[in-house]
Amino acid sequence: MSVARLLWSPEFLHYDFGAGHPMAPARLELTMRLVADLGLLEEPSLELVDALPADDDVIASVHDADYVDAVRHAAGTGRADLARGLGTEDDPVFPSMHEAAARLVGASVAAADAVWSGEVEHGLNIAGGMHHARRGAASGFCVYNDAAVAIQRLLDRGATRVAYVDLDAHHGDGVEQVFWDDPRVLTFSVHQDGHTLFPGTGNPGDRGGPGAPGSAVNVALPPRTDSARWLRAVDAVLPAVLRAFAPDAIVSQHGTDAHGNDPLTDLSVGIDAQRTAAGWVHALAHELCDGRWVALGGGGYAVVDVVPLVWSSLVAEAAHVPLAAGMTLPEHWRIGVEEMSGLEAATTLGRGEVAWRRWSDGYDPSDAVDRAVLATRNQVFPELGLDPYLD
Repeated sequence: MSVARLLWSPEFLHYDFGAGHPMAPARLELTMRLVADLGLLEEPSLELVDALPADDDVIASVHDADYVDAVRHAAGTGRADLARGLGTEDDPVFPSMHEAAARLVGASVAAADAVWSGEVEHGLNIAGGMHHARRGAASGFCVYNDAAVAIQRLLDRGATRVAYVDLDAHHGDGVEQVFWDDPRVLTFSVHQDGHTLFPGTGNPGDRGGPGAPGSAVNVALPPRTDSARWLRAVDAVLPAVLRAFAPDAIVSQHGTDAHGNDPLTDLSVGIDAQRTAAGWVHALAHELCDGRWVALGGGGYAVVDVVPLVWSSLVAEAAHVPLAAGMTLPEHWRIGVEEMSGLEAATTLGRGEVAWRRWSDGYDPSDAVDRAVLATRNQVFPELGLDPYLD
């Protein structure tokens, strides 16, 4: 049995908002080229499976049926529907919008099915992670919320508790909203403070609805948070809340836009730190839920020098053949990048291990990141039976 299943189709490249839009399909193409050139597709622990569009009834497990109709209508006519977020600067209408977005959903649902059935331990959809879409509206480059549909699929298949882990620089607002009052789902998001970045949400005091207090966990970090402090923040909250929640499965979103080179955000989290955090999520999946892990892509707009490196590393991590930090990247891939983009390709996979301090090393009230972490722990830990002041 393969350890991991990667859902992929060249049709993913048709999720395309047009020239000049930050979510360029090239980021997916360059990732898959790197996955291939690293030899990962030949690993017996990884299988590549075609991705098919989800049926309307699957999409409607999370989205309003009239919204699905509106997406199809807007795509067919080319007319904006601004009340539903269609035809905005973030989400321009394009002819294959419904089919392309439905395929992203289909891949994430197929990954969830494979994981829950035990066909594989880990399922991957690097084209997924569209975490801003709401039940009845597109938002932030996201038409359908494949992450939320995958979580709902796991619940429908029999999971009693699903943890959602969002590492994107933007708050995972759409997923949080869908499950705001559902105690079966814990949503964790570490992101740039919403006072300084879209979508403007994700405060520490946002803890879930009245029926699910403590089910939403938000770590809102100040701009320019670096790799060491980001890892400290994730480690100070994520393992404790997941262990307290004891999920049956983990769905994670690995947007790469926390990187310092990303043009849309103000964090400064390097490739090595993002790779480290993915390893932590992987380890928690094995510790807490027999390896049941669905890993998705997400945001990330440094198309050449960040996204392919982080997501190919995610594929390798899930396949249990992790890549060495600082390794030299394949020359064939680098040449292809430069021919395709005209930009100089990265030569190595990050710079090596990141030195960082654990929360147990002591709280620093003068550090804005430490204050942000403590705010989250104070808000959420008591709801989960945890002491915010204990390690």
